[in-house]
Amino acid sequence: MIIDTHIHLDDERYRDDLEAVLERAKEGDVTRYIIPGADITTLERAVKLAENHESIYFAVGIHPYDKEQYDEARLEMYINHPKCVAVGECGLDYFRLEGSEEEIAEEKRVQKKVFEAQIALAKRYKKPLIVHIRDASHDSRVILEENGAEEVGGVLHCFNADEELLVLAEKNFYYGIGGVLTFKNAKKLVNVLPKIPHDKLIIETDGPYLTPHPHRGERNEPIYTTLVRDKMAELLDVNSAFIEHLTTKNAKALFNIS
Repeated sequence: MIIDTHIHLDDERYRDDLEAVLERAKEGDVTRYIIPGADITTLERAVKLAENHESIYFAVGIHPYDKEQYDEARLEMYINHPKCVAVGECGLDYFRLEGSEEEIAEEKRVQKKVFEAQIALAKRYKKPLIVHIRDASHDSRVILEENGAEEVGGVLHCFNADEELLVLAEKNFYYGIGGVLTFKNAKKLVNVLPKIPHDKLIIETDGPYLTPHPHRGERNEPIYTTLVRDKMAELLDVNSAFIEHLTTKNAKALFNIS
């Protein structure tokens, strides 16, 4: 069994053929899916999908790009739902910062404030975090450490291969590995992968984004986790069955799912 630990099944790009997407995934033994909370406008759809499919779980949270949407009361409406397994995806994303120094500083301040609020929410409800980090490794690490995120742990979604973040493996954090691992320009991630403790590796797609080779340019689907599994096995010099068992065991432990 493979667990796709990060798949935006509530995205419009799956609306017309979701059942076919899930059937294709089953052919590759992909049998569990976690929808991250990124956009509050699709949260109800994620909840309904989880309620209608035994195999689907969801998280509540706000992506740093959508920080203005942060509504803690709305997230708390669903956080105790039996299919809610995490808080996030939350974190820091400095990739698109624009404007004056003052405007950039303010953007960072607000992102940090919303990130810290979601860490506190996760701790209050004892849920692991799904953490988004882009061009913000140092600030993210500091915030996680200073806010006691180790208490609940979580996953560094779409791990960016920054070795500074490897220290978080000792603090109850896992590393989400997806289609980027198959990209020709993923040398940094390829080199860092063996340094990640095996018991902290999990698989994701981030579908519909980041489709692995040789399907780049197409919509990503959970069936493509098999390509990530096989590439991971190749790089770690183990067989694919070992990676499948390992990452499933790790995902179950992190998200407390069966």
